[in-house]
Amino acid sequence: MDIKYKNKKIKVDEKIKISELFEDEIKESEYTVIAAKFNNEYQNLNYELKEDGTVELIDISQTEGMKIYKRTLVYIMGKAFQECYPNADITVNYQLNDAMFCNIDNMEVTKDIIKTIQNKMKQIVESDLEIKKVTMNRKEAEEFYEKENTLRGKLQLDLTNNKSIDMYFCEDYYNYCYGTIANRTGCTKVFKMDKYNDGFLIRYPSIKNPNKIPEYEETKKLSWALNEYNDIHKILNINTVYKLNKAIKENRIQDIIMLEEALHEKKIAQIADNIVKNKDVKMILIAGPSSSGKTTFAKRLGIQLRLNGLKPVTISVDNYFVERQDNPRDENGEYDFECLEAIDLELFNDHLIKLLNGQEIDVPEFDFVVGTKRYNGKKMSLAKDEILVIEGIHCLNDKLTSKIAKNQKYKIYISALTVLKMDYYNRIATTDTRLIRRIARDYQFRGYSAKHTIGTWHKVNKGETENIFPFQEDADSIFNTSLIYELAALKDVVMPLLKEIDNTNPEYAEAQRLINMLKYFESVPKNKIPTNSLLREFLGGSAFEN
Repeated sequence: MDIKYKNKKIKVDEKIKISELFEDEIKESEYTVIAAKFNNEYQNLNYELKEDGTVELIDISQTEGMKIYKRTLVYIMGKAFQECYPNADITVNYQLNDAMFCNIDNMEVTKDIIKTIQNKMKQIVESDLEIKKVTMNRKEAEEFYEKENTLRGKLQLDLTNNKSIDMYFCEDYYNYCYGTIANRTGCTKVFKMDKYNDGFLIRYPSIKNPNKIPEYEETKKLSWALNEYNDIHKILNINTVYKLNKAIKENRIQDIIMLEEALHEKKIAQIADNIVKNKDVKMILIAGPSSSGKTTFAKRLGIQLRLNGLKPVTISVDNYFVERQDNPRDENGEYDFECLEAIDLELFNDHLIKLLNGQEIDVPEFDFVVGTKRYNGKKMSLAKDEILVIEGIHCLNDKLTSKIAKNQKYKIYISALTVLKMDYYNRIATTDTRLIRRIARDYQFRGYSAKHTIGTWHKVNKGETENIFPFQEDADSIFNTSLIYELAALKDVVMPLLKEIDNTNPEYAEAQRLINMLKYFESVPKNKIPTNSLLREFLGGSAFEN
């Protein structure tokens, strides 16, 4: 068979593992090679090549490589607990910067426990043990689960059309990961464990410097927001896919939808109340990563403000771009429309000051075709019972509104901070929830394919990482736009779009990863979703659509 790698073709006479065929390349790589793509699908390095195809090695300086690194670390952590504290009930909760926050539901987390687990993990890593993927048919899996009396990976068995069940074994320890993990424990040499609040952090490197643990930056506000939602859904007993599916099957999903929507409305009302209480506030600045639901949030916040006697008036940052010839370029020589310097800050701030002083402004309208501001006679002023609402990527950065006093600004960070988990060891990334939202919205409202959305997602993430996330702790309020049921509601829209991507496309690997997650969800019909729900921004049929 013919195996393509980079620009060369390798002739192979019989089936062979990727790790064996590329042994030299793996050893010589600058960064740890942790997995591979074969015919545009993620594979463990133990994967056997049996047919013609193209191989791409994945190291930990790549986004997917670091995801695999994190999954493998969690797996090793599970093995360490199994050996040291076999009765501990571990929950992997959410990500905080370059760390995963976990807790133990039936034990107090102490520094001694953390030290013991870290030492055991180091021992497991240094031993460079094989992690072997074992595939069982349904009968074998049923016998396995009955004998072992475990819930690890059992969601696979609950999916009735799953003909085979996979489990990853390392010596006597077994667990399942809803995504590729490394083939050996020795791939994850760089990590650290710290006690944190009532749980602990597993810290790991970033793709910027894969060989070093970065200094931890505290995110108290984000942590609080995640913890609040996590606790609420623990109380509601619907924090895993299994429990969500059970509610759907038992026709309890409408109650859950109503509870989730009530929680959103309560939080929005609280934010509006906080704004109204502060008489100095003259403008609201809203920022959040892509597909956070900023449009619907702003409109629902506006309703709550009006109930309090304040009329929201919006001004668009997009109309204040610098002239095209003055727009900065990125490292590839292309116009960088997302950097702060792409905004005419002087004009924008001058206009804001005039509005806050009760003066009238001539509102520019930016012509994106020719790259210039035009003045078409549109006037704007601010009455005493009106408040400015500004939404944009830089709204949390004080440099955007540098001439406005801090006490006149109320900054809101919003994001879909997912607290739903596949199971207690496998969390669902906030980024995945937003990507699935965006695939649905891009298809229905912009005519883009899932292939296009996935293909451009890395650029979107880059802009968020540079311009939004560094300022999230500066927000006066954090609003979590996630809904515990949303992936079940988005599934029927997104799955067919993902299945259109075949393995000739580089986006196939990511599409398959999302399919392999979404397939475990029972579906929630669109007609069960209220028309004022934030989710309607992605599903269509919103009461706020023009």
